[in-house]
Amino acid sequence: MSKVTHFHIPVDDMKRAKKFYRDVFGWDVEDTGSAFQIMKTAPVDETGKSTEPGATYGALFKRQKPDEAPSLVIEVPSIDECIKRVKESGGKLVTPKGSVGLFGLLAEVRDTEGNLLGIFQNT
Repeated sequence: MSKVTHFHIPVDDMKRAKKFYRDVFGWDVEDTGSAFQIMKTAPVDETGKSTEPGATYGALFKRQKPDEAPSLVIEVPSIDECIKRVKESGGKLVTPKGSVGLFGLLAEVRDTEGNLLGIFQNT
């Protein structure tokens, strides 16, 4: 069974959004120096992994399109197999797989209802 690993939230004003998520939910927002700012939604160990079972993390990123909405990212054992199953099941590939630095591979798909989902394979 694949699990939700994290979520993405598009923002127009990074400083304002970081303050909002800190103040409202108490999430620690880490300035990574990249387009994505990592939100820790639970305590983490020295490697950055959550110390609470089932906890996930989020990322804020600069909105690219007016209709961009938050999305879930689901970890899969094989991104190629998952893309194949998405297409066979009536979904669509939106963004082809690409490298996410040292972390793994990421692609974006739409389900049969038009929802955008990220699919992620650890490397």
